[in-house]
Amino acid sequence: MYKCLLLFALFTLPVQAEQVLQTQQDFLIESFQGEVPKPKTLWLKKQQKAEIAKILQHNYARLRIRYWPKGSSSVWVLEEIGKESPITVGLHVEDKRLRKVKVLVYRESRGDEVKYPFFTDQFIDATLTEDNKLSKHIDGITGATLSVRALTKLSRMALWLDSQRQQ
Repeated sequence: MYKCLLLFALFTLPVQAEQVLQTQQDFLIESFQGEVPKPKTLWLKKQQKAEIAKILQHNYARLRIRYWPKGSSSVWVLEEIGKESPITVGLHVEDKRLRKVKVLVYRESRGDEVKYPFFTDQFIDATLTEDNKLSKHIDGITGATLSVRALTKLSRMALWLDSQRQQ
């Protein structure tokens, strides 16, 4: 009886496979066309953490964020929870515009349509408005609402963080 219950429990658990779509290093090489700059660290002050919390709609626990700057360009590798698990996203900002948004690691059991270019290409050339919203409308995907929100929040966050590195 217990063996049957154990087998049933094992087969009914949701499947959460980690899909590594691209490594961080490969994203950096692609973004900087082979010449990856040395990373820098943005140490977050209380006011900056409060602004990030507004963007993410929850507190941000980290004290610092690593990024790669080169002239008016920067790359950020950030994570946000979709429904239950973190989604790792590479974001390339240049001249205060998103140049590339790419899902690097997807860990959710559904909603992985956000990893495809038909979705991520919507973010290209988006900027940040005065109220820290994206300048472009991003179309959602049925069944991937929380993943769409996660990528939208991270896009806003990367643009905002890029503005902070120059201060």
